[in-house]
Amino acid sequence: MSEQESETEPAEQRMSQEVIQTKTDLHEEDDDAEDQRRQNDRNQQGGETNQIISSSDVGNSTATVKILLMPERHMITAAFTIGLSILDLKKHFSFKLRVPLDIIQITLDEKSVDDDQTLMDIGVQPHGMVQFEMSSLDPENYPMRPDKPQQEYNMPDVITVRVQTDTETYQDVVVEIERATRGKAFLGGFRHIVTKTEYHNAAVQTMPKKRPDRSIESFSRDTQTVELKHQDQQCYRNASTQMTKIGCYVSNMEDKLIAPGTYITAEEYHSKRLRAVITLQSHVRRWLAKCFTDNLRQAKEQHLAWMENEKRRKKEEKEQQIRDEYRRRMNPESKGDFDLLYNALKKWRIEEVERINVTLSGAERKAALCALLEQETQFISSIEQHRMAAGTRNQDKAIQAFLNKSAEPKRWRAFDGKVTQMDTQFTIRAKELRDLYSSVTQAQFTKDERLDVLLTLKHTVKEHKCKLTQDIVDLIDREMDLLMRGVKKSNLDGLRKRISTLFLQYIKTPPFNPQVSKLLRVPQDPADLKKNIYLCRGCNEYQSCTDFALNTNASAVGLCHRCMKLDNEARQREDFSLYKNILRCLRDTEAECSPDAKITYLLQEQDLRYLVDVLWGAQSALSGWKDLHDLMLVRWEKHLDWSPWNCILLTKDEAAAHLKLENIEKAYDVVVIRNVKQKHALARKYFSQIPAMAECLHNAEIQPGALGKLLVSKPITKATK
Repeated sequence: MSEQESETEPAEQRMSQEVIQTKTDLHEEDDDAEDQRRQNDRNQQGGETNQIISSSDVGNSTATVKILLMPERHMITAAFTIGLSILDLKKHFSFKLRVPLDIIQITLDEKSVDDDQTLMDIGVQPHGMVQFEMSSLDPENYPMRPDKPQQEYNMPDVITVRVQTDTETYQDVVVEIERATRGKAFLGGFRHIVTKTEYHNAAVQTMPKKRPDRSIESFSRDTQTVELKHQDQQCYRNASTQMTKIGCYVSNMEDKLIAPGTYITAEEYHSKRLRAVITLQSHVRRWLAKCFTDNLRQAKEQHLAWMENEKRRKKEEKEQQIRDEYRRRMNPESKGDFDLLYNALKKWRIEEVERINVTLSGAERKAALCALLEQETQFISSIEQHRMAAGTRNQDKAIQAFLNKSAEPKRWRAFDGKVTQMDTQFTIRAKELRDLYSSVTQAQFTKDERLDVLLTLKHTVKEHKCKLTQDIVDLIDREMDLLMRGVKKSNLDGLRKRISTLFLQYIKTPPFNPQVSKLLRVPQDPADLKKNIYLCRGCNEYQSCTDFALNTNASAVGLCHRCMKLDNEARQREDFSLYKNILRCLRDTEAECSPDAKITYLLQEQDLRYLVDVLWGAQSALSGWKDLHDLMLVRWEKHLDWSPWNCILLTKDEAAAHLKLENIEKAYDVVVIRNVKQKHALARKYFSQIPAMAECLHNAEIQPGALGKLLVSKPITKATK
């Protein structure tokens, strides 16, 4: 841009005598006007153009529209054609203010305006002015805020020019400024040699007036572009033929004898083409049939391979299940393993009693029963020996896990996913005590190494003076004295056990190790011991509420876990491991489908046993398969949360196929559906005793007329006859 052009811009800005308005043109032009505009945009070289708009069409006349944004009362002024509707204004400001169209509300004088009304219908005159109020139906999420003004435009969009029409007569003319949104084209320039200042050639052009549409397609011959095309051509060449004659001999060695063939009619030609088409079609159809049969054969082979893999997988799972059960019986570790042993012992005893009752009688029967009782006692003694050994191993593992957990550093995950660890003074103290405890319980140390460990332990516990630390110091002095006297290690096992036990008690004391205060089950505040404490009717001891197992139909606190375990081993000897596996699988599946589901966590093993054994008969509802290892509970209607009144007991394969169904009523027979609905009604009645489940039952209450759907057959009416 030249210096002269830059100096004239402030002069043009001073010509504006009224408020700067923003002109927005939303009316659609016809196709010819759109083509003419595109042609003018290609020829336009940029710049700002002042044009006086005059049109005889009243609908295309413009008016000044003021929009008052509520509740902040920001004003937006723009020029629109009076033929535009309120819906067009909403679309414009929805795009401009970046808010959805359906939440914009436009009112005039506190009255709502219909979307199909135009500015002309409201009463706006050409070159007039109207003021609307615009508000948001959802001001919290989509508030009405004015958009930022465009900083690149310096010239006003609407100016008023006073024109002298007579000697003493003046007329105010509204002039709208139309500008190109694209940048100016670079038309060259020059650079000063001395000052190195660059001067660009200005590009200014006034847009031509719009020609009226006469609805007649016309062409202009004023300008025509000639299309040139290069093509090679072969010129004609004269040739002659020489024949043998008198005085001229031409050899005929290379001549060819051409004989006319058989004439083929059009009918023969088309019949030949038809036979060729039929031949091609037959070969193509044969190829398609071959591809189809190959696909069928391949699908069959894949299905057979899948069936073989599934059969092998099920066989391997069964073998692995037998191996796991055998390992659990031979090397029991957990409570479930010992429940499995006692359950197997119960089954063996029942079988032996039945065999004795069938085969023997009288004194022989009594003698056999006494021998059976003695053998059962030996088995129980062997099981208890395994329990004691497993308890010792589990106790050592529990102590080590407790020390490791107390010595863990603080961890948290940052916003970028990285895990940060931090050691506090308490975790460092717990780590030192853990390492010292591991050294004290280590038995492979030499005499000098053991003395160093005892000396370190003595200095550690002497930091605090109490009866516990004094007992530890006395025992340490006693072991050091015995070591100096040369006593054997086997004679020091009891003393070392006492030292390790007292030191573990020292570690679990919060004043000496503050980090363990959050891991102890017994609260440090004596007042907390009186809260949630109940009396066990079996052992007559006060236990915490977490030590009791409550059934769904329990009205009072019964036996604690320890008493129930002892009663089960002595009388019932039931194994709940299979029901635990079903419940764990159910919880994992529901956690993936519905993370907010809570009904599955309210059920206990005894409740699930009632649901499986009593309601569903411990077998699949479809095939009648009775192996609990292969059964699982899934949703009856998959779009609803799982509940005892929205479930079905199926095998794993049947459950996978059931969850793929879209319409249950079309997939199952009416008898199956009635049986399932009946079991759901029984489950509602039984599990409605749980207060938490009663809330879920309130939303899925059986309607009074729904009980009729439980009937397998419906009564015959006159209409059906």
